[in-house]
Amino acid sequence: MKKLLEKVLVACNGSDSSLRAVKYGIILSRQTQVQVKVVYIVDSASIKQLTLSRFMDPDEARKISQRLEEDGKNILEHIKLLAKSKKVNIETELRDGAVWSQVISAADEWDADLILLGGTSEGNNMRALNRASVTKQDSEIIGSAHSSVMVVREPHIDQLFKIL
Repeated sequence: MKKLLEKVLVACNGSDSSLRAVKYGIILSRQTQVQVKVVYIVDSASIKQLTLSRFMDPDEARKISQRLEEDGKNILEHIKLLAKSKKVNIETELRDGAVWSQVISAADEWDADLILLGGTSEGNNMRALNRASVTKQDSEIIGSAHSSVMVVREPHIDQLFKIL
């Protein structure tokens, strides 16, 4: 019988909430030996849209794309070090395109059983539910993914990560 979880894909954009999802994935890997892959997407689709609508000139778009790619590489290197500090091997991948479709494509190509997304850690009260607790990109991923999706809202993930 196939294990319920063997491969977990984590979408990371460098935000605090996405880094909490990364730490959750590392903890999950350490505790259950699942394979973890972290993807960072350079949102070239939005940059292209801004260029086509003339909100951004092509030279500026190219510079921003290069900066985002460099940021992505640095973030993924930082994540590798986080995983290594907990004796966990992870894969990383830098992709380019529309965030939601690239996350889904990465999960499909890698046969991920679960996609982890970062979410706010404001609790389950109604005020938190009324605020946008997931981004539009996250909503697209949740609605379109072919595998299960989990939004990580663990408020104490940093403490759990430290004691791992």
